[in-house]
Amino acid sequence: MSRIPWPVPEPELPEGVHPALAAAARAVSAAYAAARRDHTRAELAETVADGADGTPTMRVDRLVEDAITEAVEQFGVNILSEELGFLDRGSAETLVVDPMDGSANAAAGVPLCAFGGVLVADEEAREALTTWLDTGRAWHAVAGTLTTYRTSGRDALTGASISLLRPKPRSAETWSRIADRAGRVKILSTSVLESALVAEGAIDAFCDPGSDTHRIMDLATAMVTVPAAGGRVLDAHGRPLTFDPDLTRRYSGVVAATPALAEELAALISES
Repeated sequence: MSRIPWPVPEPELPEGVHPALAAAARAVSAAYAAARRDHTRAELAETVADGADGTPTMRVDRLVEDAITEAVEQFGVNILSEELGFLDRGSAETLVVDPMDGSANAAAGVPLCAFGGVLVADEEAREALTTWLDTGRAWHAVAGTLTTYRTSGRDALTGASISLLRPKPRSAETWSRIADRAGRVKILSTSVLESALVAEGAIDAFCDPGSDTHRIMDLATAMVTVPAAGGRVLDAHGRPLTFDPDLTRRYSGVVAATPALAEELAALISES
């Protein structure tokens, strides 16, 4: 298989991003650029280990996560990542990261993959940064502060533009019920990026229709960015979204333009 020929731009970060988040985002883009230059698609997709979350670690995951660990060492923050697990540096601050959300897309050269990072202090998410790796586009939000972008404001599922995880055996029936009522359905396979698109109003909602696939780092950036844009993030079954280092915890996350739409989706999912 050939290498991916297109370059990876530097992320276009706004002013005021926490230096650890900024360093992590820049490190991911640089590492992914080098990985695409130095490895074939097959090599990037090769399983090289089992991650702390119990899922296979692709080579591309390992390369970008190693780059983050090195880049933020100078800041002394803890790190919680799906491959590494919890790296305790004795800090009051923890960087919760999804180094490469959409790994399969990234390894194949499909331009739908993202970095997501959240700075957590005292178990509260304080600041979030999402970067779209193939474009350099970035979304930044601080908890309790309105963003410059807004959700679509849609408050009902009928006719909505919805992004969903791919249907799985335990969620296929619910997936179909949601899809039948929505106006448009997308499957992008990158939860972090899809959540950012909800925040800026490009789509009305994104959810896992009951397969309990999401880990906390899949939803972490949404937990800051989407409420700051007027939306809502929750687990379909009412479980609290916590930054517990136990990565065996799973969620069926719902990310929606409004609380009303989030609750409607959660009700459909939980009744199945």
